[in-house]
Amino acid sequence: MKFAHYLLKSSRMVGIPTQVERFAKFSPSPLSMKQFIDFGSTDACEKTSFVFLRQELPVRLANIMKEIDFLPDKLLGTPSLRLLTSWYSQSLLELVEFLEKDPGDKQVLSNFTGALVTVRNRHNNVVPTMAQGVVEYKEAFGVDPVTNQNVQYFLDRFYMSRISTRMLMNQHTLIFDGSVNPAHPKHIGSIDPSCDVVEVVKDAYETAKMLCEQYYLTSPDMQISQVNSKNPDQPLHIVYVPSHLYHMLFELFKNAMRATVETHESSLTLPPVKVRVSLGPEDLTIKMSDRGGGVPLRKIDRLFSYMYSTAPSPVHSDNSRNAPLRLPVFNKSALRHYQTTIEADDWCMPSKEPKKMGK
Repeated sequence: MKFAHYLLKSSRMVGIPTQVERFAKFSPSPLSMKQFIDFGSTDACEKTSFVFLRQELPVRLANIMKEIDFLPDKLLGTPSLRLLTSWYSQSLLELVEFLEKDPGDKQVLSNFTGALVTVRNRHNNVVPTMAQGVVEYKEAFGVDPVTNQNVQYFLDRFYMSRISTRMLMNQHTLIFDGSVNPAHPKHIGSIDPSCDVVEVVKDAYETAKMLCEQYYLTSPDMQISQVNSKNPDQPLHIVYVPSHLYHMLFELFKNAMRATVETHESSLTLPPVKVRVSLGPEDLTIKMSDRGGGVPLRKIDRLFSYMYSTAPSPVHSDNSRNAPLRLPVFNKSALRHYQTTIEADDWCMPSKEPKKMGK
């Protein structure tokens, strides 16, 4: 693999190419929310989970590491990408050590749970580190349309893989760590079988509002309405991961608030951000609208590109990689009682097949 020579400088990383080739031959096992719920709510067996994850997690890591090989050489050579690939390599090696361990040994099960926590914490900053690598590459070499398409395809799959992998690790560690979250005793791992959507909307708004007021000294109000076509006059409850929903809404609120404040900076009052939550027979829809000036039609296609942003770039006065806690950039503020991991993730479905960009 192209990034192997970056890793082989460490004697501990010598076996990485072999392990990647070994596990990348398998496809990740598809899992549904129902399967997570059924397993976690009916006397979940830690031994069964251990046997499944000690094979499944290396498969998922190896598959995404294999796809890293499609990245342009110059992007792969950035300091951020080299750091990120070292994290994935180290995690893969630590997980494969459990392949031959006895599932009946309680100490092995305990060590495995501890290893999952270590891996999960190591990967906490994967999202901003990957973003920093893309910025480093873009600033140094620029981006042509073909490279942009391939980076877009890779990042779609990379972030989707990250979410699914962390979901598996979170479910195991939260269910089998021997404790119950007193704030959410009915949660099954990170899943809330009766997630109150409107409450999550309100919490995301309050946190974004706090950040907006810290940065702009003002913030727009929120007007929220709800429609429950399944059970009229009843609260909107769904089976979902609250931290995922919270994060998506928080990012949308940040965008809406920034646009609203900057568009109406000379006004005495700010128009509200309006949210409508609708639950139908099959789907939940959350519509958020603001009067922030809109987006020119010629820029619509760029909105979901990782290479494009209307927000200013963070300024690193101390040469650190940590973005300041300000509205337009990545935020690391505490996500209150929804925070089961350090941060949640964004995701979308992949679009087009990639072209191999390496030499």
